[in-house]
Amino acid sequence: MQSRARRSNDERSATTRQALVSASRALFVEKGYAQTSTPEVVAAAAVTRGALYHHFEDKQALLRAVLEREFAELRRAIDQATPPALGAREALIAGSLAYLDAMAIPGRTRLLLVEGPAVFGHAEMMALDESSAAGSLREGLAALLGDGSLVPALASLLSAAFDRAALAISTGGDAKAYREAMLALIERVTAGAGC
Repeated sequence: MQSRARRSNDERSATTRQALVSASRALFVEKGYAQTSTPEVVAAAAVTRGALYHHFEDKQALLRAVLEREFAELRRAIDQATPPALGAREALIAGSLAYLDAMAIPGRTRLLLVEGPAVFGHAEMMALDESSAAGSLREGLAALLGDGSLVPALASLLSAAFDRAALAISTGGDAKAYREAMLALIERVTAGAGC
């Protein structure tokens, strides 16, 4: 009996947390982080203020949870596009295209490339991204080029190019042209690699 009650409480807690994260995401995308208040989040999630502060220390903690979820979904999309059977170059290309596709999810570019960096700064966002696209890109380059000393810097530069392409596409840039340009860049960077 206690086990069922505990599970029910855990399920309610998880549901409340998800409601808060989802409501926060919608508001941060619509209004921006700075213009969103915690009372608005509470109202949109249909929970009490106490429930908010039970799960999250403050609005910044809410944003972190939103970003972590976005990064996890981004990594999942890249992983699905790059099964282990693919060769290193094919995986790098498939992962790159999956990144651009995943960043096309409405609001994701704003959250990961505008709101997140504005609140947390570059270093903290890079740490969050390490478990996602940036880490995947570094792993792919290492598999293709070896673990040379240039891989971290190359991954950082390519990651910046991908982010710039995602931003351009999100503001109406020609998605096809950016995809082709990114593929050409990858081909140039990896030309001569033994894969």
